[in-house]
Amino acid sequence: MARSLFSPSVGRSAPRKEGPEKLRGAARYIDDYALAGAWHGVTLRSTIAHGRVKGLRFDPSFPWSECVVVTADDVPGANVVALIEDDQPVLADGLVRHAMEPIALIAHRSRARAYEALKHVSVDYEPLPAVLSMTEALARKQLLYKKDNVFKSYLIQRGDVERGLREAAVIVEGEYSVAHQEQAYIENNGMAAWKERDGTVVALGSMQCPYYIQKALMKALGLPADKVRVVQAATGGGFGGKEEYPSILAAHAALLALKAKRPVKMIYDRHEDMAATTKRHPAVVRHKTGLTRDGRLLAQDIEIVMDGGAYMTLSPVVLSRGTLHATGPYDCPHVRVRSQVVATNTPPNGAFRGFGAPQTLFAAELHWEKIAAALGIDALTLRRRNLFREGSTTATGQVLRESVGAAAVLERAVKRSGYGKRRARCAAWNADRAKPTWRGVGLAVCHHGAGFTGSGEVMLASRAGVCLRRDGRLRVLASSTEIGQGANTVFAQIAADTLGVPFDEVEIETPDTAKVPNSGPTVASRTCMVVGALVARAAGQLKEELKNRGLSLSSPAELRKAARLLCGRKPMRSFVVQYEKPPQVRWDDETYQGDAYAVYSYGCVVAEVEVDRVTFETRVRKLWTSQDIGAAINPLLAEGQIIGGTTQAIGYALLENVVYKDGVMVNSQLTDYIIPTALDTPAMDVDIVKNPFSGGPFGAKGLGELPMDAPAPAIGAAIHQATGKLVARLPILPEVICAAVKA
Repeated sequence: MARSLFSPSVGRSAPRKEGPEKLRGAARYIDDYALAGAWHGVTLRSTIAHGRVKGLRFDPSFPWSECVVVTADDVPGANVVALIEDDQPVLADGLVRHAMEPIALIAHRSRARAYEALKHVSVDYEPLPAVLSMTEALARKQLLYKKDNVFKSYLIQRGDVERGLREAAVIVEGEYSVAHQEQAYIENNGMAAWKERDGTVVALGSMQCPYYIQKALMKALGLPADKVRVVQAATGGGFGGKEEYPSILAAHAALLALKAKRPVKMIYDRHEDMAATTKRHPAVVRHKTGLTRDGRLLAQDIEIVMDGGAYMTLSPVVLSRGTLHATGPYDCPHVRVRSQVVATNTPPNGAFRGFGAPQTLFAAELHWEKIAAALGIDALTLRRRNLFREGSTTATGQVLRESVGAAAVLERAVKRSGYGKRRARCAAWNADRAKPTWRGVGLAVCHHGAGFTGSGEVMLASRAGVCLRRDGRLRVLASSTEIGQGANTVFAQIAADTLGVPFDEVEIETPDTAKVPNSGPTVASRTCMVVGALVARAAGQLKEELKNRGLSLSSPAELRKAARLLCGRKPMRSFVVQYEKPPQVRWDDETYQGDAYAVYSYGCVVAEVEVDRVTFETRVRKLWTSQDIGAAINPLLAEGQIIGGTTQAIGYALLENVVYKDGVMVNSQLTDYIIPTALDTPAMDVDIVKNPFSGGPFGAKGLGELPMDAPAPAIGAAIHQATGKLVARLPILPEVICAAVKA
């Protein structure tokens, strides 16, 4: 028998599968596709936040015969974007609910002429009163959604909060607010569409969730699944911004393509992308916390309000995750969390890395600063007394049975950073008034549920597989998309090590609804843990089949021989498996009680900051982070995810300030919407904690969102030590610190 060439790749930093193409500039993003005869589409958008459309006027001096124009009347199916609730139209039909809402579409063979055509259309409006804030929405002076403007609300209860507050020796209250945040992916949204000779409509573009788009196109175009094909092009980042929004853009490109009878490509410029697409939900979070005199939690009473924007999009599930994480990773006998997300006349908000948890965890973690001041006990000691451990019970009644790394990440980050000594040095520095800056050190500990909430994974019923082609090529089959996070590489490592073949022998099929099963959306820190586990199961089935037939994969020659015998005359043999709920996981959607997630990942961040005494600008000097992600399939990619997410969270904390006027984003360009650059990114000490989870492939848990959760409250706590002022809002801009200090 030939000697095996197999060398395990899991746990090693295997090179990116798509790396060489991207490095050579050969990867094709949507705007790189030269589609024969393609026209270019553009969008006519509302200029007011709320009103009725009385009519469109087309300038007769413009040669409209050169264009195609699409309005709501041209939608052949239902004029809705299929998602959680069908409340958002593909194109406004008589009513606009936010500025930048699509009203009509125009396509021309020249992109420049298509944009020129927009200047020759005017809209007659009947303005209506606009609701532009959460406060106005809750006041119900103008009803936008049902009888109370509330898209969704939740209530989580454990124990008796009123009793816990009565028994508390100390009660501490605080209010915290966070603003919008733009995803700021490198590649703008873009999509192309055309109709094949057999009547199939094909959409190709930049996306996270091909099957979301297929579902939306089926409904808007009135077509069955086998007549709608969605294919992912190379995608330059998503961060949630390409989860649900591409469904709208795909529908627009498809409508233009059907009317023009040729391919149509739509590529947003940066201004349109920032002004029109979804953002992170703003939120206000109020805490009322009861504690013993020595700092043990007795009661947490938490209220959350989020701004959903004009349409529901994904707001209910964003609110759900935010609600479930609102307590922080702490065991408390009496908990009540009340939350709601409301409708306003602003562009809809949607998915963003962290998905509601960064908003509520900012409040939960920064609140420890107020508690520490009230009790005269440092925040580190308070956390140590209350953190989740194995056997702890969450607010939903979930008993944490394995891979509970909250205490481990805290202690490791504290030790690696020299937290206590650094705090003391900063205090001494600040005592010298001749110093040009203040310095401070703060920390935060967070948890993040991996996978869809509650019964979400059961409802998704995700499927993934592997196939062995007759020519000996092994391929992973999944609709989970590579958007820069390393999904393709990790899938290949999981499949290769399960099968016992070299990493280079495994390829990844392009996410294409005609070629791969629906493995669910590329969201919720689920790709590696949930879909990777499906890939491992499918690979295991293939391996078992080969073993039963006495076939080997021990060398390339043996692999090709096995492929010929296994496939017979067929081009390939596929093994596809479906998600199965772990028997110990129980959840009740009605009461919101039970196992909210199969497992949590945990992270701790220690941040040291410096605040200029004159300009009040804040610089993060250094940052330490320990992250319990179960096991790192690819350590270098995991470290990259942690550094990238942490940098994004620094922007959330200090720099990124979405400015709205009359419901319109007025700083929708990267010249005045400031995101972190290399100069704003501090040195980071990244520590990956191995704490395997039995339900994840090779012990892995979720990673992608966790790094977004802890940096902002850690920076807020550091600013608190530096200036003596607790700034309970994000972003913490220089002018905000100035006002707090001078007050």
